[in-house]
Amino acid sequence: MTANNVSLSPAPRYRPSLSLQGKLKPYFGSPGNSIITLGCVLVIAWAFRHVIDWLLLDAVFTGTPATCQKESGACWPFLVAKLRFMLFGFYPFQEQWRPLLCLFLFFGTCAAAMTPALWGRRLVLGAVFACAIIFWLMLGGSAGLSYVPTSKWGGLPLSFMLCVVGLVCAFPLGVLLALARASQLPAIRVLSVVFIELVRGVPLISILFMASVMLPLFLPSGLNIDNLLRAQVAIVLFAAAYIAEVVRGGLQALPKGQAEAASAMGLHYWQTMRLIVLPQALKIVIPPLVSLFIGFFQDTTLVTIVGLLDFLDTVRAAMRDPQWQGIAVLEGYVFAAVVYLIFSAIMGAYSRFLERRFRVGHD
Repeated sequence: MTANNVSLSPAPRYRPSLSLQGKLKPYFGSPGNSIITLGCVLVIAWAFRHVIDWLLLDAVFTGTPATCQKESGACWPFLVAKLRFMLFGFYPFQEQWRPLLCLFLFFGTCAAAMTPALWGRRLVLGAVFACAIIFWLMLGGSAGLSYVPTSKWGGLPLSFMLCVVGLVCAFPLGVLLALARASQLPAIRVLSVVFIELVRGVPLISILFMASVMLPLFLPSGLNIDNLLRAQVAIVLFAAAYIAEVVRGGLQALPKGQAEAASAMGLHYWQTMRLIVLPQALKIVIPPLVSLFIGFFQDTTLVTIVGLLDFLDTVRAAMRDPQWQGIAVLEGYVFAAVVYLIFSAIMGAYSRFLERRFRVGHD
């Protein structure tokens, strides 16, 4: 082939970066936009100034309730005095090193589970072992640890336990429900549809109320189920129904040719689902799944209806202390909001990391 026959494609054209004027055009491109922009800036500046005054400039950082009564800013000594109660609830004061150690063990396990290089069977076994250690540390009753009933568990460890254990157990159940709803067998499909629609048709607080009040009526006399287990089962069933619908959306997004090609290669149903369909479907639904997980992490505050004190409930209980009542009004809620915001932001950032890793939306 001669050089005359070779067609050279033109070099790719790169769009120049927008100038400063182009970036500001949506904000100041017209008199109306300029007025709206300036008005928003003034409102934000006014609110920011008052927030900074309350949080820092007029705040009390050391002192007693009497000291806080004399100032108009935030009363941060309240957090210092009530921090351990807000984090661990009514767990025995001298034994609170145990839930603290459980938190560190939990965070370490989550960090390992979020590292792709460590994914594998060993990680699953290590996570199961870590869960067993956490439960043993919290409950005690052996190896020199005093027994602490679940009725005294509370605060941040309880919130993480209900959320993580609930979602980990609900995820495989939700995937099975999604596959059952997409099944060609009428009986299996109808049963899954009835369960999913029934659970999704009522709020979580109703299911928790039924688990707390109505479930004991159907149990044999003398048999009692722990409140923590009731709440955990309710959260698992409720989350599984929502996860099933999210996963079903991912299954429907895949072209039928994927399953047909796997069938032509001689793969049976479960091999097709495990090797071909589910990996692609789960990759598609990473953003809605993480959004669902964040919502359930925040919904653990509803377990107070079964007599459990999660993190937000311990904050409320601390603010009802007669010594601080009427003095610390917003400080506890600000602290709780920051904690929830931090962990929700971490989950959101990890979702974006998974999207980049699996190239969601860029295939």
